[in-house]
Amino acid sequence: MTPRTRAFLQFGVLALVAIVLIALFKPAAMFAEMAARELRYFWWLILLVALGGWLVWGVGRKPKE
Repeated sequence: MTPRTRAFLQFGVLALVAIVLIALFKPAAMFAEMAARELRYFWWLILLVALGGWLVWGVGRKPKE
């Protein structure tokens, strides 16, 4: 598996998990809707998505030498 394929697969899984969680948990859907309306809450949503991306692609990676 090439790194590009692996990254695409990880992003797809992350998006699928987010969609399933929003479908299962209505408060998360209401939070996302409120975040789209209120900019002060929207920054928290951006930070949560960035944290998810960092956890998927950044944790466990060896530092460059």
